[in-house]
Amino acid sequence: MMKNMKDLQKNVDKMKSQLETIFATGISGAGMVEITINGKYVITDIKIDKAIVDPEDVNTLQVLIAAAFNNASENLQQKLQEESAKMAGSFGNMFGQN
Repeated sequence: MMKNMKDLQKNVDKMKSQLETIFATGISGAGMVEITINGKYVITDIKIDKAIVDPEDVNTLQVLIAAAFNNASENLQQKLQEESAKMAGSFGNMFGQN
């Protein structure tokens, strides 16, 4: 049982260390704004189409950036749930369950 708990902790630590290698991208404005974040919700890339940059209408750009980030967050949550499900399966195997 202790070995299984140690293995469990190793898997949790491994997942935490891999968060910086998991990425998700969010898009808004029909692709005019694109934001990529890693598993720690750190923005790693932003792409903004020049056509959307209007000094007279900063509000639209702000809304599109927020929407792209929110979309990236939703996509990341889904990826993290999938990774957690994979880990849960390996935990079941550690404890003799299938």
